[in-house]
Amino acid sequence: MLSQFKIEFKKLKEIDKTMLFSMVALMIFGIINIYLSSKAEFGVLFLKRQSIWFVICMVALYFIIAIDYTLLKGYTPIFYWGSIVLLIVTIFIGTDINGARGWIRLGPLSFQPAELAKIATIMMLGKQLDEMEGTMNEWKNFLTMAFYAIVPAVFIVTQPDMGMTMVLFFIVVGIFFVGGLDIRIIGGGLLSLVLVLLLVWNSGVIQDYQKRRVTSFLNPEADSSAAGYQLRQSLISIGSGGAFGLRGEKGKTEVSGYAAQYVPEVHTDFIFASLGEQWGLVGALLLLLLYGMLISKMIAIGRTAKDKFGSAICIGLAAYFLFALWQNIGMTIGLMPITGITLPLISYGGSSLLTTVLSIGLILNIGMRRKKIYF
Repeated sequence: MLSQFKIEFKKLKEIDKTMLFSMVALMIFGIINIYLSSKAEFGVLFLKRQSIWFVICMVALYFIIAIDYTLLKGYTPIFYWGSIVLLIVTIFIGTDINGARGWIRLGPLSFQPAELAKIATIMMLGKQLDEMEGTMNEWKNFLTMAFYAIVPAVFIVTQPDMGMTMVLFFIVVGIFFVGGLDIRIIGGGLLSLVLVLLLVWNSGVIQDYQKRRVTSFLNPEADSSAAGYQLRQSLISIGSGGAFGLRGEKGKTEVSGYAAQYVPEVHTDFIFASLGEQWGLVGALLLLLLYGMLISKMIAIGRTAKDKFGSAICIGLAAYFLFALWQNIGMTIGLMPITGITLPLISYGGSSLLTTVLSIGLILNIGMRRKKIYF
């Protein structure tokens, strides 16, 4: 049974080492910062949990790159509709976290079906694009693609999880762009998103405290809500990091830092506040360098993939990373509204880490098999 997952050495040599290194480096950097931001209150609890997830992710990574990704295309509809079923189940038995019913709890573990739906939607759109041979500008094909994009979005909006809805939208835009969709239609889609957000905003689905969480970035000093407090403390933490952060100051290596004490959700959504304080500008630039290496390789593999299915997966995930970085870092420094979007590979969270690593593993798989291996 396990022999089916044996990777031939000549294929293994084709794996993108730069992409693999940057992913692992980001995961390790994330574990270190999760510990630094949570040790004052929780000791080594989150360090142990994230480290266990790291091991699980590396094992799962091996299996995802061992299977030819073209074989996965046939199972994509099962994966896609299975994720939709999980989103529906979440409506009835989901757990509320930060005002959104988006989690299913299984004993001590919990996972977010929207994370699975994100990957499943990318794969489904890629499969459809491959079968259409890139002819997206025909109305039948466009409506088919739009249908598969809208179905998961509807259930994610009703949770309500506006952060994941925005992530899904920008993923879809990236895939539609690489699929050659007329730029005017993409522009119309952006306008439609604005109208939908305005309708949802005024529909009563979004609670007042959730609205304050989004709008607090406009004037955090005047906002006395929890969201305004969170942003103010984040700005103080990042500003106090200076050039080299607490880690670069002699005699302060045991200091937990300001962020660990005063920034809510510091080991999850707002981990960049702790990272900026602990490692300063140098650490933040190193983080962006690693992300830059990762995303550039995603785009490069997407451009040279042997089919539209592989190309769409790469570009869709690159779009996700770009938007998640912009949104997450932006909200911690007051440039973007506060949403529940985590920092990929860095923030605490097992299901998020696993789905992200599996996504990257899929891209590594596509890169390994973009050319024929001769014996």
